[in-house]
Order: sequence, then C-alpha cells, then structure tokens
Amino acid sequence: MADKKVTVLDLLDLELSGHDALNLKCIGGRRGLPRAITVPEINRPGLALCGFYEAFSTKRVQVFGRGEVAYLQKLQKEKNDEVLTHFFDSEMPCCVFTYNLEPTEDFRRIAGDACCPILQTDLTSTEFSNRIIRVFSNIFAPKQTLHGVLVEVYGIGILLNGHSGVGKSETALELVERGHRLVADDIIEVRCVNGNTLLGRGANSIISHHMEIRGLGIINISQLYGVGAIRDQKEVQLIVELSDWDSNKAYDRLGTEQKYKELLGVKVPVIEIPVRPGRNLPIIIEAAAMNERLKNMGYNSAKDFNQNVLKWIETGDAQSAYNGNDDSY
Repeated sequence: MADKKVTVLDLLDLELSGHDALNLKCIGGRRGLPRAITVPEINRPGLALCGFYEAFSTKRVQVFGRGEVAYLQKLQKEKNDEVLTHFFDSEMPCCVFTYNLEPTEDFRRIAGDACCPILQTDLTSTEFSNRIIRVFSNIFAPKQTLHGVLVEVYGIGILLNGHSGVGKSETALELVERGHRLVADDIIEVRCVNGNTLLGRGANSIISHHMEIRGLGIINISQLYGVGAIRDQKEVQLIVELSDWDSNKAYDRLGTEQKYKELLGVKVPVIEIPVRPGRNLPIIIEAAAMNERLKNMGYNSAKDFNQNVLKWIETGDAQSAYNGNDDSY
C-alpha cells in the first residue's frame, strides 16, 4: 500500500491536458470529496455488485462502465437496493462512471447517504483506466531531492554533480549556449516511475529555469535563450561527477569498468570528470552523452578498443612491432 495520500478533491483539481486529461466532474456525494486515495490502483466492481465480496478491493477507485451500469439498471427495475446498501458498507474513495454514463437514482441516494463521491468522465473505460494509472504512477512515485544541475544533451538527461563552486552552473550555461536544454538548476526532484525510470525536474517549478552564476547573479534561461532552451522534466540517464583535479589520484583512462550510483533503487551510470584550467568541460560532456547513446544502441567504445588490442596481441603483430623497434636501435 502506498504511504502517500491524495484526496478525491485533489484528483478533481489536477491540471492535466492533452492525453493526460481525466475530464472528471463530480455529480454526487460531494460531502465525501475529502476522502483519501491511498492505493494507486483501480477496480471494476462487477463481482461485488453480484454479491461476491471476497478479495473486494475497497481501497481502490471504483470504475463503472457499460456493463456495471446495465446491472445497476437491472437492480433499479427489480427494486433491489439491498445489494447497493451492502456495497457501500465498505468505505471506498470514489466511484467513477465512464462514457458520461449516469448512475441510477438508487445508486445516487445510497452513495450520498454513505458520503461516497460519484465522478463522471466522457472517456471510455479503457482510456480512463490507462490515464488514471499514469496519473497515479506520477503522484505516488517515490521521490528524492538532490543538489545539482539537470540538462538534456543530445537527448540524454545528464545530472551534473559536484561540490559548490566546482562549475556546474557555468558548464550547464555553456551547454545551453551550444544548443542543449536546461531542465533545472540547484535543487532537483527525482521521481521513480514504473519502478525503473527516473524522471527529474525542478523542485520548485517557478525558479527551476533560473540559474545562479557567480559574479553575474540570477539569470532566466527561458528569457535569455528562448523556450527552446528549457525542458520541464527529463529522464536521468547519466550522472557526471565534477571534481577538482588531483594529481595524486588515478583516473579511469579507458572506461572499461562502468561505475553506477543507485537512486531510488535504480542504478544510473556515473562518470567522473576532473576539473582544471584548460579542460573544455562542455565538449567532454557532449562526447559523454553521445557515447552513452552508443552504449544504449549496443556499442561500447572502450570494450571494442580492448577487444581490438587483444586481437592485435594474439596475432603476433604486437610482438613483431616491438622486436622491430628493438632492432632499430
């Protein structure tokens, strides 16, 4: 069971558009709108209406389609309201009627007495089910707040990490200047959707597309570079750790051993880039993004290089080259 709660009223107030819109309106049981939705799933209550209550998922949103409404009309004709009275003995978040279907008068009356909200949508049962599950997956997704800068480079969502003053914002600004997009600066909210996808966005949507550049102050990326330079959210596919150059530290020069960092149970590839004067970080990060895309397509440059070297050694060409160089002295 999810540990997060939203109310039926929150569900009605969601500002969704396009293929995410639920098109919900309340047509009864308004006193129950403060009821909490604690389970991010739905239920078709056909079996419960027929009297089978074993394993009845009372904590889920109940969806009524054409079949359920036809059965309600049958109960109305038979003047059998005992079934509905028993049905509403269990407290459920709300009942949603799809196809703009209307509940029967008995259903309205008993639901109102039980303070159970009745919602209506013009969507089909299948489409509504798909959309509300997507909405629930976003609302109930595990979240974590991180410090850093999230940018999109060549379609790859890259989270720039590092200590304060290492140059994360300046690097992101140069990437924006080179045609890439900023998602958020400073405080990033990461959500785990569907158990394996990390979506990052600004923790505060009002200031997420602003950047703090030391010596310059706060700048608005969307105003300076246009709306094409920003994104509202992006999947976190790569983490780039920026750190001060340490001459005593052995850095990975081949890239054959991939490092990972776990965020909300999902492993994300990590690369460490040392920072020192003269290094062009934006170009390095662009190369890292393109290399990550190649890995996603099944090609690993480091492993391919390693295999080619091994083949070269096995053919004896390496020994011949070594001996040839030795004879030249």
